[in-house]
Parts: sequence; C-alpha cells; structure tokens
Amino acid sequence: MTIDPTLIRRMAFPEGRSRPVATPLHPTVVWAAETPDQLDDIYDNPGTGFTYAREAHPNALALAQRLDALEGGQGGLVVGSGMAAVTVALLGCLRAGDHVLGGDQLYGRSLRLMAETLPQMGIETSLADPTDAGAFAAGLRPNTRAILIETVSNPTLRVADVAGIAALAQARGIPLLIDSTFSTPRAVRALDHGADVVIQSVTKLLAGHSDVTLGYVLARDPARMAAMRVLAVTLGLTPSPFDCWLAERGLFTFDLRHDRAEDNARRLADLIAGLPGVKRVIYPGRADHPDHNRARELLGDRTGNMLSFELDGGRAAANALTRAMPDVAFAPTLGDVGTTLSHPPSSSHRALSPENRERLGISEGFFRVSVGIEDFALLSADFTRGIAAAAKA
Repeated sequence: MTIDPTLIRRMAFPEGRSRPVATPLHPTVVWAAETPDQLDDIYDNPGTGFTYAREAHPNALALAQRLDALEGGQGGLVVGSGMAAVTVALLGCLRAGDHVLGGDQLYGRSLRLMAETLPQMGIETSLADPTDAGAFAAGLRPNTRAILIETVSNPTLRVADVAGIAALAQARGIPLLIDSTFSTPRAVRALDHGADVVIQSVTKLLAGHSDVTLGYVLARDPARMAAMRVLAVTLGLTPSPFDCWLAERGLFTFDLRHDRAEDNARRLADLIAGLPGVKRVIYPGRADHPDHNRARELLGDRTGNMLSFELDGGRAAANALTRAMPDVAFAPTLGDVGTTLSHPPSSSHRALSPENRERLGISEGFFRVSVGIEDFALLSADFTRGIAAAAKA
C-alpha cells in the first residue's frame, strides 16, 4: 500500500464566515509567513501576527487582555509562573550595583530570591516592615532602584501601608512593584494605588482550579513593559497555551468564585476564633486583625478568601490536625475551588531558619487556609474536628 506523499504536508486551517464562540486552543509552536518581507513586518509591528510561541502566542495574548481589563491597564504579559512574573518585574528594573528594598513578609520563594539569587547577580537587597512606611523610608539607599511589596502578605496576612510607601516611592522616583496575588484586582487595582508594576500569580484564585501554573506582570510605563517583555522572551519564560486557555476559561467565573469563597472565609475565621486550642486567627475582615483599619481603607469589604491561624501546640498538634481533616487538601497551594490547608514551616517558608520564622510569627502551629466554595457546613465540621484533634495532641 502506497502512503500518500502529501500526508505530512501542513494544510491551511479551514476558515469560514462564522467565528468560534469559545477561544480556540493554539498548541502550535510556529506560524508560517508568506515572504521574508512579511516576516520582517510582523516582527517590526507587534500584534499584527505571530512567529514563534516563545515570542508570543494567541492564548497568552487573549488571557493577558482579560487580565489587563481586570487591572485597568494594557499591554500586560503572561509568563510561565508567578515567580517568573516576580523575576521579570525585578530584573526589568534592576542592574548590578542597584539596591531593591522588599517587604520582610514576602512569599517564601520571593524572600529566597531576595536573599540568594539577586545578590549573586550583584544586586543589593534588604527588607523592611511593609506595614510601616517609616521603616521603608529608613531602608532606602542612594542606589535603591526598586521597592517590592505585597498588598496582603503571604502567609501572615499583614496589610501593607500601600499609600505611604507609594507616596515615598513617587517622591524618590523609585518604581514600586506590588504583588497583588492575595488581594486580586477584585479588591485592589494596584495601579490605582500608586504601583508602577503589578504582579499576579495567575495560578492562584484568578485561574482558580489548581490546574495551571502562570504569572502576569503589568508595568505602567510602556517602555518598561517592553523591556520586561524582551527579558521574558530571552529567558524563555513562555506560558503554556493550554494553561492560558484553562486560565482564561477560569476567569469567566472569577467574580462568582471570589465572592463565595470570601463569604466562607469570613464565617470560617469567626468559627475558628471561638474554638479551644487556637492561639489566634488572622483575617483582615476581623476587628482583631492588627491592620484592620488599613484593610478597610485599602480593601473595603473585599477581605478575601485567605486566613491564617495558630494552634497552641507545635508540630505534634499540626500533624494531628491534618490527619483529622482528610477531606481538606493539605497542599502548598491556594485559590482552588476547594479549601486547601498549608503549613508554611514545612512548605513555603521551610528555607528560613526557625528563628526567622518565629520573628515573622510563623510557629510550628501556624497554618494558612485558602478557603474554597464548598457548603459552609462541610468546612465547619472539618475544622471543628481537626482543631479538636490538635488540642488533644
């Protein structure tokens, strides 16, 4: 039997007068041009076509445009992970010999980037309390070229003095980079609060189903955004088309998921606070939160789906709690439709010394909860049972 010699030849994709309702998935790596002149024109005029997926692809562009609309900007970039977005944002502002001042309660891997990776590149780093603009003013150096904070810190849920730090950054002409993953643009549009660069881990609540790994970065200055885009392409921080397709699909229900999870979080925080064996509950919507007034100013009634709590006991109590709650995923993630439980001392902040974790208030009995959209009765039963088991341990 003779095989048709044209079988492996690529054929033009069929087009018609109608259009797809759902965004098509584009797994292709390359696009064909008609002539070298046309290829030159595509490279010289971004947005007029595609060439190679590392440079750009339709699914990343479609997702970026939706995220731009949420953030109130344009020209944002989707990359392969939240940490890729943090890295692009920092390296897009810094050179060897520069200094970056970060919040001392950043996400654990961001802290590690500050402590280990950036110094290897000749970039100076230091940390200050993000709830105190005065501490940031004191931490500035003549060569400070960037400030990095989170609106709400991971996992301690402290609310940054965004207004004070933004005023300080603007007065000194220093770019302010804000990682807004915990608050999401549903609560805070960081550009509206003085950010020069916004960072999102799309992996989390924006995509919302624990099945993608993506990040997003948006700079106010088009020239800075262009430099970050070139850097991301050069470093190969390409997002998967399938992940982008899934994340865009997830965004259609983002508002609904956010509000349901937020309502559950408010109720769960109050429930846990009343249970024996709990040392403290940290939730920006509660009056006993150390930054409650600032949270009301910055977040309004959008206090989010994240809460943390600390058990009276140590590691034994922590182990007992997770064993007693098999239906709540004990996993180092957040933003899923289902509630997940994380133990920072054994996951996100395990690289910190016990002394440094203790200084941040992260003891062996410290847990972070990403509250999902389940029926609240299930959550009430799970956490009541788990915390009772921890108290016995």
